[in-house]
Amino acid sequence: MLPFNSVKVFTATKAKEREQLGDLITAWLHENPEIEIMEKQVLQSSDAEFHCLTIVFFYKRPVV
Repeated sequence: MLPFNSVKVFTATKAKEREQLGDLITAWLHENPEIEIMEKQVLQSSDAEFHCLTIVFFYKRPVV
């Protein structure tokens, strides 16, 4: 059995989007109280102009 059965990716490139990412994730978690987060990864990439923040959740959604 896999430790997770779903993946959710949040990503933001612009500064304002990065500032709002926490609120977006919190809202998603409140909308999905039945899930169990198994693992998370925080990734950052950048070049001369852009800084991309990506947060990935690996989670279990109950099988119905």
